Amino acid sequence: MLSFSMNGDRLDLKKDGRVIYAFAPGDCPASVGNGINTYKMDRGSFKIKEKSLGSEKLIIKEISSGENEAKLTFGTGEAVLTLSGSRLSVHLDGLGNFNRLIVTLPALPGEHVYGTGETFSEFDLRGLKTNNWVAEHENARCISKKVFKTSIGIKDGTKKEKYPNYETYYAQPTFISSRKYWFHSDTTARSEFDFTHADRHILKFDSVADFHIGFGGDFEEVLTGLTALIGRQPPLPEWVYGGVILGIQGGTEIMESKIRRCLDCGTKVAAAWIQDWEGRRVTAFGKQLQWNWEWDRELYPGLDSSIARLREENIRVMGYCNTFLAIEKPLYQIAKEKGYCVKNASGGDYMVTITTFPAAIVDLTNPEACAWLKGIIKRNMIDFGLAGWMADFGEYLPTDAVLYSGESAELAHNTWPARWAKLNREALEEAGVLDEITFFTRAGYTGTTKYSTLMWNGDNHVDFSIDYGMPSVIPAMLSLTCSGFGLSHSDTGGYTTFKKLRRSEELYMRWCEMNAFTPLMRSHEGNNPDINAQFDASETVLRHQARMSKIHVALAPYIRKAVEYNAATGVGAVRPLFFYYDESRAYTESYEYLLGRDILVAPVIRPHADTRKVYLPDDEWVRFGTGETYTGGEYTVKAPLGQIPVFYRKNADEETLIIINKSEEFYNEILS
Repeated sequence: MLSFSMNGDRLDLKKDGRVIYAFAPGDCPASVGNGINTYKMDRGSFKIKEKSLGSEKLIIKEISSGENEAKLTFGTGEAVLTLSGSRLSVHLDGLGNFNRLIVTLPALPGEHVYGTGETFSEFDLRGLKTNNWVAEHENARCISKKVFKTSIGIKDGTKKEKYPNYETYYAQPTFISSRKYWFHSDTTARSEFDFTHADRHILKFDSVADFHIGFGGDFEEVLTGLTALIGRQPPLPEWVYGGVILGIQGGTEIMESKIRRCLDCGTKVAAAWIQDWEGRRVTAFGKQLQWNWEWDRELYPGLDSSIARLREENIRVMGYCNTFLAIEKPLYQIAKEKGYCVKNASGGDYMVTITTFPAAIVDLTNPEACAWLKGIIKRNMIDFGLAGWMADFGEYLPTDAVLYSGESAELAHNTWPARWAKLNREALEEAGVLDEITFFTRAGYTGTTKYSTLMWNGDNHVDFSIDYGMPSVIPAMLSLTCSGFGLSHSDTGGYTTFKKLRRSEELYMRWCEMNAFTPLMRSHEGNNPDINAQFDASETVLRHQARMSKIHVALAPYIRKAVEYNAATGVGAVRPLFFYYDESRAYTESYEYLLGRDILVAPVIRPHADTRKVYLPDDEWVRFGTGETYTGGEYTVKAPLGQIPVFYRKNADEETLIIINKSEEFYNEILS
């Protein structure tokens, strides 16, 4: 518990009776100022330039304190500090003439920090600066660079792109520290977190907004405190635990035949995910979609009957939607006539180019537009029989757009993915199907934790590159957990494909192994399916996926328990090793993770490998599938295809061991 106490004219902030921070007259805990940003957006990627217009230090002149509230009076404005359990909230008042805030927090050598949304190339952010601004992770610059390197034969997948060059779909002004505290700001503006200094963290915000700091005795308490403020995800529908979700495109007949082929080889199938249910658009980038949220009867004849038949076999069908409208399709014409789209400065509908074509954005600040779009989702998707969908995008609101609400588009930009998640969530709740239907989002900001039901890690490259390929989704999942979003998964096999970057059977199978040990197991054909190895590329791949789907189903009681624990406490289903092991390596390990409390997963993330070097924290571990026992340390273990290095705690509770042992017996049986 936190408490205040005055020591002369000094205010002490105490945790369980111990002073953790002190404020005294003459101290400068923050600064304010003014500035102007200019933004240039190209296909969701942003170039941002800032012009500073001066700053002013907030020097404490006076301090007053009550039991759970204190006030710091500055030369300009004041800060009201409020305590609630183990949380300190700071409200700034009288600073309306400023649009910049800089807060400095004390740091220690050896401290580690995590979060700020979803980070793909780094997990521990100490020594780095983060730009908290929602954007397209897969921008044209990084793809062009990859195309050039692959075209001349440079394929060193172990080299990372420089961290400052990264943008991310999910940004959030939130982090947790290895000192067992969390920080979160209520700002919707861009922010920058500087973790490069040995003695302090410098947090800069492009608005003056309230912020919160919370403490915990352990990392579970840290996440529980954070998510009590920003929200948690509900449990997933029961059907998602029934096996793999097959990513399929091309029409009803293709969908049904691919499902049958998988069933015939023993695959456990939970659903078919048909992202082109609303139609296909072929572009220079590949096979994309017609963004008109109505059933394409020509491409998918009889889909309504097929959905009903598959439901009788306990197999669902999932779809796709996003925040845009195809300008040549009927729904856009309706939205245009009713004024439901985001406007440009001239009053016309703002057209945004995504890859090679323009599209209009539904204005999520317009209540009538939101009600209209929710009605489309309820009628054309829920009532139609879809059991869920990818709720894509949310990153592309231009900062010079004109919104129905009159809000600044610059300040609304980061909120767009959360508003989109809220609209989808409300559609489920209003239809009374939240426990039956799920949707997964890729973009996020504050509010996404509360409204979205599931994240996926976006458009990863179909390779083993450590910065954009399969390895990158591990720090992505871990950083989401540390930001308060505890349910995430990735496209099995990745997405981004071009001529010389194409998915191999090996990559698909390794990714399939990993995703069997995540909350959801779902495949994707990629943007250029014809040159990618798919789940039915060969009998070898089919049999491999069948085995992994059976393992996933056998572990369903354990995974369900982790998902429900996340709903109750905010402690993610995928967790970092340091949550339970106070070891230096655990704080920096980016490519292993815990599934729940008791299963440690070390995916094979290099091509052509048949061994994997693993780090095991100080505990008693049993290798899943072999029964070999290990204590803490580093080991090189055999890891041929089909035998992902997975370990479980020998001292797990009895219920967990029963589930794992049954899964292990099943695993050994199918391998033999």
